[in-house]
Amino acid sequence: MSDPRLVVHRDKELMAQAAAARLITRIVDAQADRGTASVVLTGGRNGNGLLAALRSAPARDAVDWSRLDLWWGDERFLPEGDPDRNDTQARAALLDGVPLDPARVHTMPVAGGAHGTDVDAAAAAYAEELAAAAGPEDGAVPAFDVLMLGVGPDTHVASLFPEHPAVREAERMVVGVHGAPKPPPTRISLTLPAIRCAREVWLLAAGEDKAQAAAIALSGAGELQAPAAGARGRSRTLWLLDAAAAARLPRAPQPVPSP
Repeated sequence: MSDPRLVVHRDKELMAQAAAARLITRIVDAQADRGTASVVLTGGRNGNGLLAALRSAPARDAVDWSRLDLWWGDERFLPEGDPDRNDTQARAALLDGVPLDPARVHTMPVAGGAHGTDVDAAAAAYAEELAAAAGPEDGAVPAFDVLMLGVGPDTHVASLFPEHPAVREAERMVVGVHGAPKPPPTRISLTLPAIRCAREVWLLAAGEDKAQAAAIALSGAGELQAPAAGARGRSRTLWLLDAAAAARLPRAPQPVPSP
């Protein structure tokens, strides 16, 4: 696993624009190398801010959207179209404005759908979809080119909360989350083993309310106490922060080249 590297921007708007430009570069490079690209989206204000910045980015047309697979790191187990679902918000921020192949948009199951209210069955179905898309050298999930995660004020990533059973999962790639400490309590989430299969993991944090979480996760805390500390990519782990979120960092950030 790669060691974390930090990129600190002046404010959240600049962070979103720079992250969008960086993502365009990664997608274009992956498509040039392998024909397709695979990205895992995150929700929340920072994830949706990045998607909105991507929608308005001048270079967005460099991406071949028809050859892009989109996955989600977690989802609120709510009915289809619910405004609190990450996929609903992502469609409004970006997806409805670009020519994606619908078959390559891999949303997590909805409550009341094929699996009814059984979130564990829904999680198992998403795990099967991931496995079916994995290449012969990938293992149980695809080797995502970029997997993005928002960092919560409590250091949670995806729907992996400190000391919660889901963060302890060592074998399954996707789990149903019961009793999450923030609403809604029922969710679906990738696990740390799945996250660590990504080539690059990007952790997004902006705002004063994320400063303590960033400091804890980057100060050597364990992943059970600080799940963000356990989110690592195989070749690169980037923390993308604004100045407010970086205010309590224990050390000066390492410079990272612009995309």
